[in-house]
Amino acid sequence: MSRQTRNGDMRQHSAIYTPRLNDYPQLTEVWEASVRATHDFLPDSYIELLKNLVLTRYLDAVMLICTRDSQQRISGFAGVAAGKVEMLFIAPQYRGQGLGKLLLWYAIDHLNADRLDVNEQNPQAIGFYFKQGFEVIGRSEHDGMGQPYPLLHLRLKR
Repeated sequence: MSRQTRNGDMRQHSAIYTPRLNDYPQLTEVWEASVRATHDFLPDSYIELLKNLVLTRYLDAVMLICTRDSQQRISGFAGVAAGKVEMLFIAPQYRGQGLGKLLLWYAIDHLNADRLDVNEQNPQAIGFYFKQGFEVIGRSEHDGMGQPYPLLHLRLKR
C-alpha cells in the first residue's frame, strides 16, 4: 500500500502536482502565511526580504511539488535540490492534515531527498521531522543568509 493511500482523510489533497511559473505568486503567499504562523522568531523585515527572494530566486532553484485544495488553490508545497528538501511549507489552514507528510514522503520516495535543514527555533517542525524518522547530523549557528538563526542539519535514518 502506498503512503498516499494510507492517508485517506486527505482525498482532495492526495495528488501531487508540479506547479507552473504562474503559480509562483500563490506559492509565495503560502510560504509567507506558513512562515508567519511558525517562525515567530523572525522579524517582519527579514520575512519581507526572504519573501522577495523566494519569489525571484529560490523557487527557480528547486524542483517543486505541491498539493491543491478542492478549489485548485495550492495548499502546500515542497522544493528539492540535490537530494535535499530545501523547502516544505503548508498553508496554515491545512496544517495538521497530513500534507507535510505527503509532500515529504513524495520527495523521499520519488526525488531521492533524504536530507534537510530546519530552524532550531521552530520546535514544531523539528518534532515533525523526528516523527518522520529524521535525525540531527549537524548544526550551523547561522541560516543560509548568514543571519543568527541556527539551523539543524537532518538526515533520514536508514
